Amino acid sequence: MLHAIILDVDGTMSETEEVHRAAFNEIFKERGLDWHWDRPTYARLLKVTGGKERIRHFIETDKPDGVPAGDVTAWIAAMHKRKTAIYTEKVASGAVSLRPGIETLIKAARSDGMRLAIATTTSLRNVESLIEATLGAEGLKAFEVIAAGDMVANKKPAPDLFLKALEGLSLAPDMCIALEDSANGIRSSLAAHIPTVITTSAYTVGEDFAGALLVVESAQRLAGAEAGGAGEGAAILASLRALHAQSAAA
Repeated sequence: MLHAIILDVDGTMSETEEVHRAAFNEIFKERGLDWHWDRPTYARLLKVTGGKERIRHFIETDKPDGVPAGDVTAWIAAMHKRKTAIYTEKVASGAVSLRPGIETLIKAARSDGMRLAIATTTSLRNVESLIEATLGAEGLKAFEVIAAGDMVANKKPAPDLFLKALEGLSLAPDMCIALEDSANGIRSSLAAHIPTVITTSAYTVGEDFAGALLVVESAQRLAGAEAGGAGEGAAILASLRALHAQSAAA
């Protein structure tokens, strides 16, 4: 029986990556760096999970100008902290919205007593800002557990974040289902032995989603004929229950 839904954030709950990209480019300009991450560059860098890790990978592979000599760990951390502030300001101003089907699913899950959790490589502050901006001040109460990037030693595709969510829920993997949007995400959830549904996002279409229970364009697709109607959330929840039951029976 399905007891909980564990959601990824960036790309799954919301198409946030363009806002993240804009925030990175803004901090680069602010710091006087002649760096600019266009869409192809950012698509490549998204293969690396975590903002600080992404900056370090860019430094190591692209060899850009402006990097101080010696250990750059503190320099990267300070830059990323400011980037997070820029991102949260953009989110608070209404730069993002939830993807189709996510809000109705959350509401239906809460009404039905289905437990909800988050497992994401992004920072806790980024999660909080997104939920507050899209679901209101009380939105965070919908999620029993939030496992965010800096809470674990290893980010996705390692299973650590999903394992932390499971620990917080006190549930076995086969009692949950995960919603993800990326290859790194599903590698992480499957490594934690959690059945997973993929909702592809702008930057992940065409990635390898081997092992997914289903791959769809958005959570709303799971609603079938109820999409856009009053019964949308309940229909998405019913579809997730059916997919989970099929996985358990396999």
